[in-house]
Amino acid sequence: MKGIRKRVLVSFLSVVVLLFFAGLVSLFELRRVSSDTEEILRASERNLGLAKDMLDAAARQNKAVVHSIVFRQRDYDTVLMGSIAEMARTLEVVRREAVEQAYLDTLSASAMNVQRLTQEFLRLQAQRMTSEVSGRLELRGGKDSLSMKSVEMDFDGARWYAEAYSKAYDKLTGSIKNYMISTQSSLAPRTEQLKRNAYRAVTPVLISLLVMIAIVLMLYYFVSAYLVRPVLAMNKSLGDYLRFGLPFRIKAEVKDEVAELKDRIDDVIQLARKTKPEQR
Repeated sequence: MKGIRKRVLVSFLSVVVLLFFAGLVSLFELRRVSSDTEEILRASERNLGLAKDMLDAAARQNKAVVHSIVFRQRDYDTVLMGSIAEMARTLEVVRREAVEQAYLDTLSASAMNVQRLTQEFLRLQAQRMTSEVSGRLELRGGKDSLSMKSVEMDFDGARWYAEAYSKAYDKLTGSIKNYMISTQSSLAPRTEQLKRNAYRAVTPVLISLLVMIAIVLMLYYFVSAYLVRPVLAMNKSLGDYLRFGLPFRIKAEVKDEVAELKDRIDDVIQLARKTKPEQR
């Protein structure tokens, strides 16, 4: 393989190899960034979903307590039991999957307190209903209303809700919100790492771009210096020889195949000069 052809081939192969290497590195880093991004989004969505489930369960539980106290609807007892079970299941999932443990103990304590109050409320409600039924039976048996009042439970639902349950409920919702905020804050370092990974993914491309610019400029210089300018100079000198009979001389530096081409043109010119006298 001759010199010019080899140099041009090596130059372009270097650019191709550099592009291929930069593409592989960038693809690898971008896949890492994509994987980290998906993981962060899944963790954030999961934490928000768990917090929403706990808030929904607490809200349904609070609504059921209010309806039981105000309207004395016993059909909400099932809702209360379901809300307690759902809160317990969600807390168990949070304990297994939680990354940030700062507010988990407070959240668990608040949830247990609300569950304890709710179970106590259900027990007191059941006792009051039992006493009311018993009192009605005694009235039917001929006893006066005083005996009924004597067996009724002295339970003030509104006062219990205002002094005990509402405070525990507010503390629980505050703990859930604090847990949600803490889990989102714990994602900040991972987000910063994701930012660094993104810069790392772009860096090989930028370096490759600078190197390729340098290679292309060098390739342009060498092609211009050792191929384009010598060919242009030989073309001009050969034209001057054919039109005006001037000597074939070029000032450009020639190497490799271009030097061979110049020497062969000189040989052709010398041969043409020798053959002319013989023809005459």
